[in-house]
Amino acid sequence: MMCSPKLILNEIVIMILKTGQHVVFFAVFVFLSFFVGSGAGVAQNAYPDLLDEDVTEFDYLDKDYLNAEADLVIRDPLEPMNRVFFEFNDVLYVWVLKPVTNVYMWFLPLELRQAFGNFFLNLSMPVRLLNSLLQGDLEKSGIVLERFLINSTLGVYGFADIADVEFGIKRKRADFGQTLGKWGLGEGIYFCWPVFGPSNVRDTVGLVVDSYSHPVPYLLDNSTINTTYFTTNRVNSLSLNPDAYEDLKRYSVDPYVASRQAYYEYRQAIVTHH
Repeated sequence: MMCSPKLILNEIVIMILKTGQHVVFFAVFVFLSFFVGSGAGVAQNAYPDLLDEDVTEFDYLDKDYLNAEADLVIRDPLEPMNRVFFEFNDVLYVWVLKPVTNVYMWFLPLELRQAFGNFFLNLSMPVRLLNSLLQGDLEKSGIVLERFLINSTLGVYGFADIADVEFGIKRKRADFGQTLGKWGLGEGIYFCWPVFGPSNVRDTVGLVVDSYSHPVPYLLDNSTINTTYFTTNRVNSLSLNPDAYEDLKRYSVDPYVASRQAYYEYRQAIVTHH
């Protein structure tokens, strides 16, 4: 049975009211999230380069993406520098991002965090629509637009993913790094950027281009609000999958090599199969 927009909105309001007892801790979180956002530039958290909100943070560590072909070649001539940045990001994660995420998870129930994730994903639709068109995939472009229209109306501005739950219209991802890959451009050398995390030449260019097609900077035109939005988005994404990086460090001999391999296999799968 389809949920009405009014019922969905009421549920969201109820969840927010239930968390009112934690208002002091939320104030602490806002302060810390602004601190993290200031250090993170415009949008990214300390680890993965996931160029939009299509997937949760650390999805590039998910086993479903780790099935790349055996002949995958990773060029990492800057490994000594990249390892330094990897260690820097690890410290940033342990001492800043993880505590902020834990406070965020304690303050907000899972259902509300999932609703926020849906909202952030819906708002980033122009990134996916533009890249779907650049890839010449009219079917995917139609799905992206259809999901946006359904979720923005029946899903109350995108807080509920009615397109998937009620109509079975699954999410489609598209970013400019993927677009360049589908155009035949290679990855280039590997980078582990401070704060931004794993990337390569192609995906770094893609990240910059995608930042210009995201609507939030144009809608708000306020650097403080923009930083808070993107930071909250990243922290919210991490809160939905908080153990991926910890598991990577726990079960790998060399976390740097493991994260690099996982990232390349994930991005190869995105270009090849999505």
